[in-house]
Amino acid sequence: MNKSNKADISYPEIRQGQSIELLKALHILTRDGKMNQDSRRKLKQVYHLYQFIEPLLQEVKNERDAVTLVDHGAGKSYLGFILYDLFFKSLQDASHIYGIETREELVTHSRELAQHLDFGGMSFLNLSVADSITSDKLPAQVDVVTALHACNTATDDAIKFALAKQAKHIVLVPCCQAEVASVLRKNKGAALKNTLTELWRHPIHTREFGSHATNVLRCLQLEAHGYQVTVTELVGWEHSMKNELIIASYKDLPRQKAAQRLTEMLEMLGLQELSGRFAI
Repeated sequence: MNKSNKADISYPEIRQGQSIELLKALHILTRDGKMNQDSRRKLKQVYHLYQFIEPLLQEVKNERDAVTLVDHGAGKSYLGFILYDLFFKSLQDASHIYGIETREELVTHSRELAQHLDFGGMSFLNLSVADSITSDKLPAQVDVVTALHACNTATDDAIKFALAKQAKHIVLVPCCQAEVASVLRKNKGAALKNTLTELWRHPIHTREFGSHATNVLRCLQLEAHGYQVTVTELVGWEHSMKNELIIASYKDLPRQKAAQRLTEMLEMLGLQELSGRFAI
């Protein structure tokens, strides 16, 4: 590693123009510029996600003067910082990234790092996803909402936030979906009297089917609000088991069929008590 702040050629996976100082501050690189396998995996995930998000940001930028992105469940803000470094930093306009995180120590650290790197277009708020919907510290409308590994119902709160803020694009990597599985488990054998319950009769199937059903319901919910939804892999399964990537772009599409299917699916699976979670 040298004083020019350029990536060592032994790490070709580091993107051109990426701040080496930032990668060190995020502990993706060690102080002497080394990278272990875990850091390589983490960087690959964020870069792969960036490939999906960058065209969405560019689309918004082509339509308006500035881009506003809100990252929910930001954690250590790997995604936010790398997005800012690779895209936002060069815009030199009013574009802004907001990181939302409930752990105060992580918010404080991210604020300090943004100040140290002179990333003036970044703000970090110590709020729950739910509280962020009504907070006056965020704009009334945002362009892009991301939630990378937001655990369990935090992903649903991020969707609720995005809908309330009329987000043009929503990018989600759901994680640890337990709520639907718990209701399936509770109602097993009682709510449904047909062979469909065999899909989640065994505990491991309850967990996995519940996770899958959760994301299907989320996609229907977004479609019922006029979004075009794409579901794909984030990275290969060898890198992460929480791997489903949901991208929704507002296209003002017909809503009725998706809304009907959502209601029917909740009834068919005995999940009517969760209708508020997947509200249309």
